[in-house]
Amino acid sequence: MKLYRLLLLVCFTWFLLPGATGTGMDRSEDIRPGNILAYKIDGKEVVFTCENDFQVKLSILGSDVIKVWMDPKGEFMRSNPSFAVVNEAFEGIEEVNIQETPQGYEIYTGTLILRINARPFRLSIFDKYQRLLLDDYQENGFVQKQADKVVYKTLKKDEFFLGLGEKGGSLNRRGQSFTMWNSDKPCYSADEDPLYKSIPFFLSSYGYGVFLDNTYKTEFKMGSESEDYYSFQVPGGEMVYYVMYGPDYKQIIGRYTQLTGQPIMPPNWALGFSQSRGLLTREDLTRDIAEGYRSRNIPCDIIYQDIGWTQHLQDFNWREGNYENPRKMLSDLADKGFKVVVSQDPVISQVNESQWFEADSLGFFATDIRTGESYDMPWPWGGNCGVVDFTHPEVANWWGEYQQKPINDGVKGFWTDMGEPAWSNEEDVDRLNMQHHAGMHDEIHNVYGLEWDRIVTEQFEKHNPNTRIFQMTRAAYAGLQRYTFGWSGDAGNGGNILNGWSSLAGQIPLALSSGMGLIPFWATDISGYCGDISSYSGFAELYTRWLQFGAFNPLSRIHHEGNNAVEPWLFGEEVLEIVKEAIELKYQLFPYLYSYSREAYDTGLPIMRALILEYPDDAEALKAEHQFLFGSELLVAPVVEQYASIKRVYLPAGEWVDFHDPSNIFRGRQWIDYPVDLSTVPIFVKKGSIIPMMPVMQYIHEEDNYPLTFMVFPANNGHQATEFSLYEDDGESNNYKRDQFGKRIIQYSFNNSGAELKVSAQETNGYPLTQRDYHIKVINTQEPKRIELNGKKIRQSRRPSDNEKLQWYWDKENNTCVITIPEPDKDLKLTVTHK
Repeated sequence: MKLYRLLLLVCFTWFLLPGATGTGMDRSEDIRPGNILAYKIDGKEVVFTCENDFQVKLSILGSDVIKVWMDPKGEFMRSNPSFAVVNEAFEGIEEVNIQETPQGYEIYTGTLILRINARPFRLSIFDKYQRLLLDDYQENGFVQKQADKVVYKTLKKDEFFLGLGEKGGSLNRRGQSFTMWNSDKPCYSADEDPLYKSIPFFLSSYGYGVFLDNTYKTEFKMGSESEDYYSFQVPGGEMVYYVMYGPDYKQIIGRYTQLTGQPIMPPNWALGFSQSRGLLTREDLTRDIAEGYRSRNIPCDIIYQDIGWTQHLQDFNWREGNYENPRKMLSDLADKGFKVVVSQDPVISQVNESQWFEADSLGFFATDIRTGESYDMPWPWGGNCGVVDFTHPEVANWWGEYQQKPINDGVKGFWTDMGEPAWSNEEDVDRLNMQHHAGMHDEIHNVYGLEWDRIVTEQFEKHNPNTRIFQMTRAAYAGLQRYTFGWSGDAGNGGNILNGWSSLAGQIPLALSSGMGLIPFWATDISGYCGDISSYSGFAELYTRWLQFGAFNPLSRIHHEGNNAVEPWLFGEEVLEIVKEAIELKYQLFPYLYSYSREAYDTGLPIMRALILEYPDDAEALKAEHQFLFGSELLVAPVVEQYASIKRVYLPAGEWVDFHDPSNIFRGRQWIDYPVDLSTVPIFVKKGSIIPMMPVMQYIHEEDNYPLTFMVFPANNGHQATEFSLYEDDGESNNYKRDQFGKRIIQYSFNNSGAELKVSAQETNGYPLTQRDYHIKVINTQEPKRIELNGKKIRQSRRPSDNEKLQWYWDKENNTCVITIPEPDKDLKLTVTHK
């Protein structure tokens, strides 16, 4: 009886092992590498030959970036070059240095130690201090079950994960499963998966990141099957993944940026506010909305036109009867500071006979593998369509000629919509019969939108040399940042618009995860998009909260489905006053936001940041999922609960000043209950920060030579210097890619008698900084006795003055010193002597 029980226990244990019965096969039919038989070195690569011709290629791209390619056939061939990876040239390694050990082999990169067990193959990666980072799970580092290839990694007891792109749910991915399959999910729930974008890149709390370079419908099980392992799985294509060591999260994002490319910067006006509507497809309505903004002095830069602006999908011709004179409309709007952005869909309607037959005869549609004819694609509007094959090399110029037509009329950019492509979700299996030039749809589906966005940008730049593109997309894959920006699709509650609070709350972690997947320029649809508005007064609170959150999106767009109007003045005078204030604050913060836009281009770091990025050792920071850092100096905690009277806010290490009332100062590392009403957006500034601001304008750079205000929040520690690097460029060209820009470096520090503030100018490659007046406000400071500018005493004024004179003023009530410097020299030094 004891022997019988022992046999049962052994069988049960074997059954639980990953891959044992996952597809109903006997475990012996699964393919694993087995034992290593030999290895061969070629420069930075080493190939291990295992049993049954299985080969593993380790490419040591740099001291902290490793590429792993596992091939049961030992061929190392791909049907397409990587759609995402653009650079494998990292520094730190010239050739592989491999040492044989009793257990197998060891490779030292200078930063990492790779240990490869020989019997059987098992890869373990340590840092140089012998701390285990990443480890194959037992002999299951690779298991092939029929067509599925799975990598299993050991899951440490305290390990958690971030990332995987624009995914909902908790920021901590441990215990969750995710699928990469671009899906059109209108009115999606807060934790629904999959959604519109597929970015198979995640970060571990153990200081490494993994990018799975496979475009098929991949799956990530981050400890959802077992507490002992996590896995990632591909149903087709190759098992190629990159391991990137930080150890800091921001360093890992930097490696991923080097691998997949830098984010493009938007034109400066894209950081203003914009207005849209599903049926905003008429000249008269467009003009009315523009007048509504300007007559009420509500800042706005962009008015969108949704898909109905075209005569047919997708001929790029203005719809007859809807637009009397598009060119004049665009010119008139431009005179008022408005830019118009129009939508694109990636299809040609069969109703659009001339263009459809043109594309069909040229072979520019995806075909049906069953018939060899152009695939007949149902579409949400416009009737059945042909799906343009953007992987076909000759499509680019053809599409570029068409899309240039509205640009020539005066349109300033595009939003690429429905690029999943729409109506090809997991359940729409007939779409798998589509064949593209670059492969079958199961391989191309997730990169379809990416290829479309690539062509839109490359063709725009071809036809409009050195002009910065505005392009915002819904569906995308890893690498999208090279071509486009992102918005989160059709959020909100379509069943009952008033029940959209959970959707609004879910947008915050969604945004933060998007940022970690290299979508630094991101937007939600303010108002939630989904649902008919039957009561504007009933919807007013939720609308207000959505806009207050959206004002701190890098890209801010008010948008709703159908003909549901969502302009700010429709919700009553109280709401109008509140949301106008939120919009105006975004414009005031433009210098700050634009500086972080440059940092996003340089480093890949998001502008909206999860607290854990800046405070990686703070366990509470991971829990603070409904607040974020805007840059690194500002902490924003939008209210996302109905009838809220308090907002629960976590303040990390340091001291934090209430932006709205600087007399309120809070110590860090604590949760606080912050009182709120409908007008409140809790915002905090970390002590030791400088926030550059500008006056409110009706559109970005309405006045080119606007004054700059530097809000200085000194640290309590007198030895800590406060600094900000304020970025400036021409705002609309691609000269930023050639480093033609200027910076003002603002530094504030204490000395024995008081403090010093220095501003130094840096101009690169001939870019001249714009001459500006300075208004410097030092918050929560001592009253000065004397202030000197470059060694000369400045006159003290008894009261604040609007005239442009060199002076300083002491605001006793707010303990703030205000200094006005008209048209200063490029470099200046203020010396403050305290009483």
